[in-house]
Amino acid sequence: MTTTHDAVIERVFNAPRELVWKAWTDPEQVMRWWGPKAWTSPIAKIDLRVGGKYLFSMKTTEGEIYYSTGTYQEVTPMDKLVFTDSFSDESGNIISPTQVGMSENFPEVLLITLTFEDVPNGTRMTLRHSGMPVGGEREMTEAGWQESLDKLEATLR
Repeated sequence: MTTTHDAVIERVFNAPRELVWKAWTDPEQVMRWWGPKAWTSPIAKIDLRVGGKYLFSMKTTEGEIYYSTGTYQEVTPMDKLVFTDSFSDESGNIISPTQVGMSENFPEVLLITLTFEDVPNGTRMTLRHSGMPVGGEREMTEAGWQESLDKLEATLR
């Protein structure tokens, strides 16, 4: 049995909650920041409703494209988003994480919970990526999130 640990990242953005929410829910906004530093996001599709799906892409500097997909479990505007997270093909069909170089221990479906709250001069966003295996892949995922959120912060200025 693989030991799991939630990756939890909290960020305070110097932007109103509406803008931070929109950065996660408007495909045009997502494409501006999704993925690690120096990577781009050529595709973002969002059906923002419970049961709706998303499809995001990340393109490396070498031109490789990775896709992720999921289903929205909870949508509480400006407050909370809960959605599944899986690697996928370009059509949004879930694929095994091993197909993108992850280990056999990496789960096929993870859960992401985002909460948004007003704080003085901005918005506190908490991201919980549940079900991550303990070890290097979780650390790599957290580092990728940090780089993506750095890019998100830059788009909110």
